[in-house]
Amino acid sequence: MRSQGDVVKLAAKKGDAQAQFFLGVMYAEGRGVAQSDAEAVKWFRPAAEKGNVKAQYNLGVAYANGRGIAKNDAEAMKWLRRAAEQGLADAQYNLGVRYANGLGVAQSDAEAEKWFRLAAEQGDAGARYNLGVAYANGLGVARSDAEAIKWFRLAAEQGDADAQYNLGVAYANGIGVAQSDAEAEKWYRLAAEQGDAEAREALKIIK
Repeated sequence: MRSQGDVVKLAAKKGDAQAQFFLGVMYAEGRGVAQSDAEAVKWFRPAAEKGNVKAQYNLGVAYANGRGIAKNDAEAMKWLRRAAEQGLADAQYNLGVRYANGLGVAQSDAEAEKWFRLAAEQGDAGARYNLGVAYANGLGVARSDAEAIKWFRLAAEQGDADAQYNLGVAYANGIGVAQSDAEAEKWYRLAAEQGDAEAREALKIIK
């Protein structure tokens, strides 16, 4: 009887995009095969070219990090964009990060905000935090403490330590919310429990 890996390999070799993606994951994680980033990329590519959104994302990440292939920001942008345009939140978030930092593309706060928003609306905590930062600092959007708090809160409730810390700062100083040491301490503590050094220092001050 053939193993599941053998079945996946056979389907992949016959050109099945989903099987090619799964085979790429198997090589990336060393699941049932010897771990190999190069082999992972080899199988992600044909699946990506057939439009498999997760393969496009993984190929973009491989180019971004130089895993299994030479680092190439332009190629990373190409594949991440394809996945993002298909609605994959992880790709949208990564595209936002790359626009925010000018990685493989001209830096653009407006484009970063666009992609962060799309991912944030799908529930991505990191994108929600970054959208909060955009509103707090007027990066690509009109500055708004209320909107910043809205997005920080959503990310903080999902466990994002940076958002929890920023929410603590907002409550400690009455920025966009009524000042409350109790609320500030609550959010600082949650961030501190995740290892946030600034939150730990803030707790010492607020007590």
